[in-house]
Amino acid sequence: MSDSLDRSTKINLLKEPVVKKLCEVLEKSSNRGWRKLGEIVGNDRRIKVSSNDMEMCSLKVLELEGSPSRMLLRLMGERGCTTGQLVDYLQTLGNSEALQCLKPSALQILIQPQSVALISGHNLRLSCHAVGKSPVQYQWFKTKEEVPNSFSPDLVISPVQLKDAGFYICRVNCGDTFEFSQWAQVDVLNVTMSCGQSYHSLEGRLKLVIQPQSQRLNVGETLQLECGAVGRPIPRYQWHRNGVPVPSATKRKLTIPHLMQDQHGRYRCEISSSTERMWTNEVDVVIDDVYAIGGGSSELFLNSIPEQLYATDKVALLIGNLSYQNHPQLKAPMVDVYDLTNLLRQLNFQVVSLLDLTEQEMRNAVDEFLLLLHKGVYGLLYYAGHGYENYGNSFMVPVDAPNPYRSANCLCVQSILKLMQEKETGLNVFLLDMCRKRNIHDDSAPNIVLRVTANIVFGYATCQDAEAFELSSSGFTNGVFVKFLKKRLLDDEKITVVLDRVAEDMGQFDATKGKQALEIRSSLSERRALSDPIQPGDSADLAHARSLQWAKTHELPESMCLNFDCGAQIKLGFAAEFSNVLVIYTHIIKKPEDMSLCQAHVTDFSQDLDVDPKEMNRETPEETGIYLLSSNLPQHCLYTRVSSLQKLREELVFTVCLQGTFTAMDDESVHWTKSINIGKPLIARLDLNRAMRRNSCMQTCGMPHSPSHSPCHSPGPEHHLHLHYGSHQAQDYSRLSPQHHYLDVYERVQGAVGGCGDSFYDLSKSHYEPAYDSAAGLSSSPGRLSIPIETTDDINELQTVFINSLQLQQP
Repeated sequence: MSDSLDRSTKINLLKEPVVKKLCEVLEKSSNRGWRKLGEIVGNDRRIKVSSNDMEMCSLKVLELEGSPSRMLLRLMGERGCTTGQLVDYLQTLGNSEALQCLKPSALQILIQPQSVALISGHNLRLSCHAVGKSPVQYQWFKTKEEVPNSFSPDLVISPVQLKDAGFYICRVNCGDTFEFSQWAQVDVLNVTMSCGQSYHSLEGRLKLVIQPQSQRLNVGETLQLECGAVGRPIPRYQWHRNGVPVPSATKRKLTIPHLMQDQHGRYRCEISSSTERMWTNEVDVVIDDVYAIGGGSSELFLNSIPEQLYATDKVALLIGNLSYQNHPQLKAPMVDVYDLTNLLRQLNFQVVSLLDLTEQEMRNAVDEFLLLLHKGVYGLLYYAGHGYENYGNSFMVPVDAPNPYRSANCLCVQSILKLMQEKETGLNVFLLDMCRKRNIHDDSAPNIVLRVTANIVFGYATCQDAEAFELSSSGFTNGVFVKFLKKRLLDDEKITVVLDRVAEDMGQFDATKGKQALEIRSSLSERRALSDPIQPGDSADLAHARSLQWAKTHELPESMCLNFDCGAQIKLGFAAEFSNVLVIYTHIIKKPEDMSLCQAHVTDFSQDLDVDPKEMNRETPEETGIYLLSSNLPQHCLYTRVSSLQKLREELVFTVCLQGTFTAMDDESVHWTKSINIGKPLIARLDLNRAMRRNSCMQTCGMPHSPSHSPCHSPGPEHHLHLHYGSHQAQDYSRLSPQHHYLDVYERVQGAVGGCGDSFYDLSKSHYEPAYDSAAGLSSSPGRLSIPIETTDDINELQTVFINSLQLQQP
């Protein structure tokens, strides 16, 4: 086996199918299984596996799909175990079936064909490259039919025609062994090119080549809209009407037969790939009604469109704080921010999504958010993390807040609202997924004077002087609030109506009944909806400048092909999980024929960044902590997750290391390196680590304190609070303070595949105020709000009217 296996390769670089098969063999073997392997490894001083480690491995059987063998192999890999050492251990174990798992396959496909969209008349090339112990043969198929004379690794059709569109697959033979490649879809667009227009490269960014056209039709006729983009991988499509996705409209061509009068509106299509997104032009679809007018004559009357409210733009800042330095860790905010990001983008919001920000970074992020706001813009701020509320002022807690913390260490939401009002925004929405308990260590009451505007909506995950919770479960799930919010967020309804329906939905879930209630406060007088269309009110130049400001935080480095002196070619790709989390992946495109093993990994990252060496260059995205984006990443790569990009002070420079083994050199490894500079990616361009500006939200958050009274109070019988329930993620109990109480909740969950199963959840406080002392009492604090009474009588009266308008929403 040593003649065909690189013994120096670390076992954490073994391919996932190999690890999966090896774990299955070890766990079904009683006398020669993972326990015996652990004993053998424990006797080797080079790889230290203790009895506590073995106990931790054994506990994996209690988890859903948990694997003691996988845990043991992971521990061994983290401690430097090589493939050669693993082979020696398995030989000592005497498990020949496990040894067979490490034997290289006689046939392996290295490069899979990729789906592509291209223009008729261009050249189509699909590639499938494989290696085997003997020469390999290729045969391409279109659906089930063989493609004539297609016996090479590259299928070339020149020029490609409309009839060539379809699905292709390649069969690779090596002796008696054969493998099929993955399917590749080819979409051919019929586009008439104007003079001087061309589309050369299919790699990288999408290129929009067909725009939909406005139409005017009669009731009962068929609507047909078409758009198209070229690129590799093939684009995905989602049509939208008036900012809301059209169900099942996921093809280039949108066809709606038997039109109804209420299907008029503005249509456009979202076109996306795994790494980018673009929109077509928005077009009008007008539908006329036919009415009979006396004497049998008829005329066409245009059905007038109801008055529509518009946003001049839509901007959202989403912050999820999980990894607290001095307080219990959280999990749900990561999933919540990710899901809300995708939903808000479908509503045409420009979204900045950030995880784990310090106080300085949060204040600077808010400053950048405010730069995107101007007259008529819809501004939305979502925060998930620890928090508290004193005298009606809500405070968001940064990850570096001390214990105990006070208002000077946190961001005041009402201060941010004041700054948003100065921008004359069209709608201000705050969704606060945090606790609202009284902070006994903070007696301050910021003197924040808000304008009287009828465009404010607060959606609190819990009611005043109460906690928000996480539900413990295996895997990654949404928090209580977002679990139900995401089902309603795309509704074309007034935002307060949407939140009311969310509350009603949550009221059907028993997990947090009597523990957590959704509270809505609003001064909204118009039917403003998150789905309202955008109609820019600024000059084109100003709007373009603001769009560039937002685009700065979403610019990904271009993927690149790296050529090494040995003849190997590596693809280096990038994806964004959040605005401050970058995914880097490497893929072997080509290797020399005499190279028996070829691997490429990244290393040498700046110490400013949060990169765990143990979770770099893994075979699956999940192994490196990429749980949410994994389905959108290319396969058969090594993945690395780089978080906390906001801490990057210089350009991001790292090393790509190629490790190769040549048969002629007795499998001795040779290394080549290349230094890569990708500048400042994503949010790093905004330098959120800089010193805070004097005129930032710090100025408002740290204002002199003067308490004031308000007619707002804790809800009584006249206010019907909606109970707010859901299923938060797994909580690490060891990180919770003793003041936490738990409620065991049982929820029966229907399995996604293979029937149904039962799952237990533990309810625990999550977004809470750790400094709160339960011994101090649980009574509500006086109803003091952040809106003070002005000194003049006229302003006093006006301010009181405004305060009274911020009432709890009735169901």
